[in-house]
Amino acid sequence: MSARLVFLTGASSGIGQALAAHYAAAGWRLALAVRRVDETRAWAHAQGLGPERCQVYPADVQDIDSIVAAGQRCIDEFGLPDVVIASAGISVGMDTAVRADLDVMRDTFAVNNLGLAATFHPFVRAMRERGSGRLVGIASVGAIRGMPGHGAYCGSKAAVIAYCESLRGECRGSGVQVVTLVPGYIATPLTAANPYPMPFLMQAPAFAECAFEAIERGHSYRVIPWPMGWVAKVLRMLPNRWFDRLFAGRGRKPRRGAASPPAA
Repeated sequence: MSARLVFLTGASSGIGQALAAHYAAAGWRLALAVRRVDETRAWAHAQGLGPERCQVYPADVQDIDSIVAAGQRCIDEFGLPDVVIASAGISVGMDTAVRADLDVMRDTFAVNNLGLAATFHPFVRAMRERGSGRLVGIASVGAIRGMPGHGAYCGSKAAVIAYCESLRGECRGSGVQVVTLVPGYIATPLTAANPYPMPFLMQAPAFAECAFEAIERGHSYRVIPWPMGWVAKVLRMLPNRWFDRLFAGRGRKPRRGAASPPAA
């Protein structure tokens, strides 16, 4: 029980699973809250991770009571984590003129925002009392400017950045650090269906390595890979008319029904 402990959501695929693998390789214990329990347990077994190194908790981040219960079970059975990473997320295209896509927006915010806050909830008070801990939110460079057809995703990820900034202020002086990671394009099931160019596309294990370093150093905000940080700054500074012209006619994320929304 002396090894450090990380609690992760979304570890059944993509960024979350890459982070879990990296933390395991670094000798950490893993508490994984996932919907696909059997798949994740099979993955842990394949990694050679026994129950003393990895516990898998059934949870759905859209269900507040479910993810809160998983966090509490982690504390009761495995201990209070040193790091909590809310990496579960979905990305689905939407068209505000289509009624069904309002449901897409609701679901996206339920997972990407409310689910993130619910993931942190069981640990905040206990970490403050201990005087240490790191809470890690996964945003996206899609938060920097709103892309056509991506209103739900871009809006939710912008909200992640603002929420984590608020939480960071609330935890100031307690010893609890809040880390906001801002991935660019990472090769995962979430990006596989994107019908447009993805500059600086990064493999998930490489992202996990950079993310691990940023979390360990306690960065409050980190864009990965770093070139996307400069791209994001340039896009933020573009006048609206230039930005709109640049992205006119760009491919859009498939809407629900055209492709199933990937989720961890």
